[in-house]
Amino acid sequence: MGKGRILVVEDEAIVALGIQSSLERLGYEVAGRAATGSEALDLAEAARPDLVLMDVMLNGGGMDGIDTAQELHERFNVPVVYLSAVIDEKTLDRAKRTDPFGYIAKPFRDHELALAIEVALYKSRTEAQLQESEQLLATTLGSLAEAVVSTDTAGRVTYLNPAAAAMLGLEPESVLGLDVPSVFTILELDTRLPITGLEEICSPRAAHPMCEDMLLVTPAGLEVPVGLSVSPVLGPRGDFRGRVMVLRNVALRKQAEEELRESMQALRTAFRQTVRALASMAEKRDPYTAGHQQRVARLACAIGRELGLTPDALEGLEVAGTLHDVGKVYVPAEILAKPARLSHMEMGIMKSHSEVGFEILREVNFPWPVARCVLEHHERMDGSGYPGGLKGAEISREARILAVADVVEAMSSHRPYRAALGLNLALAEIRAGRGRLYDAESVDACLGLMDGGGFTFDEPDTCPPAPTPELSRRATPAAAEE
Repeated sequence: MGKGRILVVEDEAIVALGIQSSLERLGYEVAGRAATGSEALDLAEAARPDLVLMDVMLNGGGMDGIDTAQELHERFNVPVVYLSAVIDEKTLDRAKRTDPFGYIAKPFRDHELALAIEVALYKSRTEAQLQESEQLLATTLGSLAEAVVSTDTAGRVTYLNPAAAAMLGLEPESVLGLDVPSVFTILELDTRLPITGLEEICSPRAAHPMCEDMLLVTPAGLEVPVGLSVSPVLGPRGDFRGRVMVLRNVALRKQAEEELRESMQALRTAFRQTVRALASMAEKRDPYTAGHQQRVARLACAIGRELGLTPDALEGLEVAGTLHDVGKVYVPAEILAKPARLSHMEMGIMKSHSEVGFEILREVNFPWPVARCVLEHHERMDGSGYPGGLKGAEISREARILAVADVVEAMSSHRPYRAALGLNLALAEIRAGRGRLYDAESVDACLGLMDGGGFTFDEPDTCPPAPTPELSRRATPAAAEE
């Protein structure tokens, strides 16, 4: 393969032949010879040379070498090296405007010709690569969905991509050279105050390179929620040349987040309704204890909050409390409503409700240990409970809390076989069994809630908000005995 294809444009035939001979000795391929500008244009279109050696002073055809070079550049983007013996200043000025890739004074030697051609070809390849890179960059920036705004060292706009122009509702040419604050404003979304120091807080080198929850205010007053990234543009020696700001419209994302929150809220509501429906199913068979599970859940939540359970754990405790007697659907209605003491056999059937509840709930994929809590809520710290005779830490913490809440609510309420024993007797029971039957921390928290802690079973919500500090007092064992 040759070193390059050269088109020679020279109106003196002998000189043109000499140039052709020199080129061939140097290893170049001659794409053709032309004596006039029109011939040069026709040959260039047909042969597509890598370089044109152009005599400045062409005679004939109405076009000199400079006019022809201009046409070649505009139509074929082919590099031109001028050849001339003498050139005046006016002609030289005209020649410079055509951006030539070199100039050789006649007469010249082979090595001078080779040097000029190699420099011109190298420059041509470099410029072609640069143009390709610029075109790729322009295409990339133009196709981005994110808005890109470039500024100079003084903060004046030097470039807007189509997405930025569309976001701002402006033509790019109308804002070039303007200061950024006169084109758009960035506000903090919550406070709606202008943000300063964007480069420091939104730089890729910062802890949070993409600043979210910002508000872009366009010249027309349109407000667009955006995410923002700001990067400095540095020169070859690290000198500051300007900034590039990338803005991403996050309105759709925020809308999607809001829709997701609404969907999650709807799912949560449906979940709570399902839990309450299950609880209601059990209570339909035992109308005398209607509301018992909800009240137990409320007290268990309050105790759990006193003990420092997380909101997620409290929610699981509420679900377990609401469903802790769901296994009573297995117990015959005549046993549940019997107005007398149960026989040994009847009591055995009644005690099976915790295991039945476990079997009902074990296949439900709760994010909390609800089924285990339902199974263990009648276990006691000394192992005297049922169904597994578990002791101490073998019983889950939620079940230990639920056991205290269950005893207090049950003793405070009416039953078919007895009248309500009252809150005082219920508290006396858990105080007497503290540490032996019932978890000590849960007992202390319950006593604190009942002794001036602001708790009441009459509140409509199941899991109450955290009480004020002055009402949140956990009773010590000594205080509980007073």
